[in-house]
Amino acid sequence: MWFKNLKIYRLSPQHKLSAQYLDLALSEARFRVCGSQESQISGWIEPREGFPLVYQQSSQMLIQLRTERRLLPASVINQAARELARLIEENQGYRPGRKQMKEIKERVTMELLPKAFTVQRDTRVWIDTKNGWFVIDASAAAQSDEVLGLLAKTLSPFLIVPLHVEMSPGAAMTQWLAEDEAPACFTIDQDTQLQSTGESRASVRYQRQTVDVDEARRHIQAGKQCTRLAMTWNDRVSFVLTENLDIKRVVPLDALKERQDAQAANEAEQFEADFALMSGELARLLDDLVAALGGMR
Repeated sequence: MWFKNLKIYRLSPQHKLSAQYLDLALSEARFRVCGSQESQISGWIEPREGFPLVYQQSSQMLIQLRTERRLLPASVINQAARELARLIEENQGYRPGRKQMKEIKERVTMELLPKAFTVQRDTRVWIDTKNGWFVIDASAAAQSDEVLGLLAKTLSPFLIVPLHVEMSPGAAMTQWLAEDEAPACFTIDQDTQLQSTGESRASVRYQRQTVDVDEARRHIQAGKQCTRLAMTWNDRVSFVLTENLDIKRVVPLDALKERQDAQAANEAEQFEADFALMSGELARLLDDLVAALGGMR
């Protein structure tokens, strides 16, 4: 249940988002499998089997996007196009030109698509209507863009806005390293990346290794800035913060795992307990992180 990566957005302050309204909006783009001539398709599925498209616990909601795409590598298309072009050349007596080759590629693509294997990827979204958080469990911008793009087609007005903080994460992380002091509620862990702000973009990365303060200061004085920093919040959740205000490699620590394992008697109760625990802990983590970055602006 725990999200592994957090792409963080805010609900518009004027939002009046309800589970009923959101479920109705999502139903307009419910997931269906790829058609024979479709290379990719996305749609909403139930985050919990047997429940609506929006799973709700009080002010907390969970939705889930499924994307299905056909595996048809360009190398396969090119090989099939070359074979067909060779046959056409034998029949017409001359090599196909650029325009004809484009038509050949389009033809073989249409022929191969229905035979291609499909793969599916699910992306979960946590919505906290009380505290205004909209968080996508995605490691890449393209994945979160799929979620936002499909929501933009069905939600009117669009209720999601970027998160802006007073202090840039890169500047803040650099300051924490230089001063060897994490903000309140946080500790600095071992994984760190420093990168030059100049044209060279030279970087140094520490993995599973505590950064020597004096060494970090020398890199900072040489013009490098911290772009990734592993941290722990309240001895409860570890994560990596990036310069883009993304949170990666989220891991609940032992104190939370013990609570998690002790709360449920069956699978249904486990799902409810996991979501309640995750949404509650992450909401507090995000509040503390934003405070450490000077608050919202």
